[in-house]
Amino acid sequence: LLAARTELVKAFFELGGGMIDSSPMYGSAADVMGHALSQLAAAQPAIANNLFAAEKVWSPAGGSAREQVADLQRRWNIPQFNLLQVHNLSDWRKHLAVLRELKAAGKVSYIGITTSHGRRHREVEQIMAAENIDFVQLTYNIVEREAENRLLPLAAEKGIAVIANRPYNGGSLIKNLKRRGERLPGWAAEHGCTTWAEFLLKFIVSHPAVSCAIPATTQLEHLQENMRAGVNPMPSAENRKQMVRFFDAL
Repeated sequence: LLAARTELVKAFFELGGGMIDSSPMYGSAADVMGHALSQLAAAQPAIANNLFAAEKVWSPAGGSAREQVADLQRRWNIPQFNLLQVHNLSDWRKHLAVLRELKAAGKVSYIGITTSHGRRHREVEQIMAAENIDFVQLTYNIVEREAENRLLPLAAEKGIAVIANRPYNGGSLIKNLKRRGERLPGWAAEHGCTTWAEFLLKFIVSHPAVSCAIPATTQLEHLQENMRAGVNPMPSAENRKQMVRFFDAL
């Protein structure tokens, strides 16, 4: 299993990938990343030069935010993270204060907050408006578009980078499309979409306020498919409206 995950991480970097996002709630994920990065550094030192390591702190993980960060750095086997986020707004005031201190001390480059499943958007908006944060992570996909109303415009206004999670709605979007035998529209090829995964991801990452999407996968074929979605051509604003109309009509 560790060897397979290492090969997946290797392929991710070879295809131009950079940001890897994890969380203490993901079980052994930090240890797996530490193993993969160590193996890759030994075999091909330059392969992970583009790594943008993103982690989270949260109250149920045990220990203070500083202790969590130190433990996660040890498990990842890296000197420091590029981005630290407060997971699902858990005790966000306390944790964000610590992350701000770590950033001021040069121990992390960026800080932010996360939410998922469309929850607590009003509170997220208030934090984005009042607090000095660099990143916000939220759920945004072709069927969950509430973030378009206020959060994405606010992020663009304040220069906050956006990470879109659950791009396939936990995998259910693609599963349902395949189960029903739905086919891509002919015009999708004009935007470089040859699969539903590419269609769904391109819709997300083509939004001007979105910095990146984080589709999780354990399969090389799916990784390659996901990475192709980041290649031009990209849908225009009008194209994105066309994608929504088509999808809503299915």
